[in-house]
Amino acid sequence: MKFLLATVLLAAAPALTLAQASSAAKPAAAPTAKPATKQSASTKLAPSARKAVEENTLIDDDPSIKLSDADIEMAQKVHVGEIPCELGASVKITPMKREGMFIVTTKGYRFRMRPVESRTGAIRLEDSQQGAMWLQLGNKSMLMSQKLGQRLADECQSPAQAAYAETLKKNPLPSILEPMPVPASSISKSGG
Repeated sequence: MKFLLATVLLAAAPALTLAQASSAAKPAAAPTAKPATKQSASTKLAPSARKAVEENTLIDDDPSIKLSDADIEMAQKVHVGEIPCELGASVKITPMKREGMFIVTTKGYRFRMRPVESRTGAIRLEDSQQGAMWLQLGNKSMLMSQKLGQRLADECQSPAQAAYAETLKKNPLPSILEPMPVPASSISKSGG
């Protein structure tokens, strides 16, 4: 074992000597000062000032986003305002200046969303750049991050959704797994 260790050290000695010689030949670099002018504007501003700048900056003029008449119609059904969610969280949905576009914020996240057609009939808003989605059902809504692979807010209910949820508790919809009753008018009386 000692022989193997000695062999490895002897083989590595020239490389170590070369590394020491090249580092000794270079003078020590003086520490460089960070330029004060290259700080981003967001680090200079207070959070309240940064929020005011973001809210007043036009960001909804992206010409690549085309909204159809169906998208605009769907956008009119979106619940806006501060929507309470489970565990004390909340989501704020604010319409943008451009019709059909929304700013959705929660817990330090801010998304610019637009309506996207849903096969299920649910109202769906998406921010494809940041990978976020707001899904609004009749009785609740949720905010999901596809990039993080998690829900950012769940069980969110506007006043209209809370009222609909109470109605569903009192008068539940029939299960899709139960057989549908056959109306008496469609039963043949001829016996055949």
